[in-house]
Amino acid sequence: MGCTMRSLPAAAVALAIAACCLSCGKERQSFVPNAVDGTITPTMATADVSTFISDSGYTRYHITADLWQMFEDAQEPFWKFPSGLYLEQYDEAMRPAANVRCDSAIYLSRRRIWQLDGHVVMVNVAQDSFLTQQLFWDQNTQKVYSDSFIHIVRTDRIIEGYGFESNQNMTAYTVNRPTGIIPVNRPTPAPAGTDTASADTAAPAPAQRGRKKNARASERNIPAPEAPANPGAMPFRKS
Repeated sequence: MGCTMRSLPAAAVALAIAACCLSCGKERQSFVPNAVDGTITPTMATADVSTFISDSGYTRYHITADLWQMFEDAQEPFWKFPSGLYLEQYDEAMRPAANVRCDSAIYLSRRRIWQLDGHVVMVNVAQDSFLTQQLFWDQNTQKVYSDSFIHIVRTDRIIEGYGFESNQNMTAYTVNRPTGIIPVNRPTPAPAGTDTASADTAAPAPAQRGRKKNARASERNIPAPEAPANPGAMPFRKS
């Protein structure tokens, strides 16, 4: 039933010998490049992420995210956090220096630049809050910047404007085009032992005759604050 080697054509014999030599030789490995667009298909995806990232020998960041996708086959490799992330930054003594939350994020791993989008909220060590829709963080220059509207809540004032630049700890920053600075009067805590309930229910002093009753805030005709005549960049440094 079987055919002998002598009954095969010469070309077939040569192919059989070559195949035999290859099968007996060292195993060969080959890799097929990914034919899919590197910006669409991630090379790795991890869910329920909680990881620490080191930089210059120190643990610098703690990242928590629902989904972490790595696109290392893209022409410009990047990480993607489509469901948002929470990132906490530490100093060299492992003390929290700042933290940030956002709705989505992209990290250009080769250039070391973060792009945070959506509802972005950053908080520095002094508990000052920075709210914007888009923020960039360059780890090489250690700068944070944005061209979007920025809303800053400090203990003594609220600052709003367009365009923003800061150090990465968010302690020394500049608002390029401020549109409003609103002083904030925080209520002074009552001294220990004060009966706050009786103070709240105390009878008010009698109103003077002939004085018009105060209108409600919603009925007052208060013009909107105008932008400064010559708005310029205003640096702010937390004392």
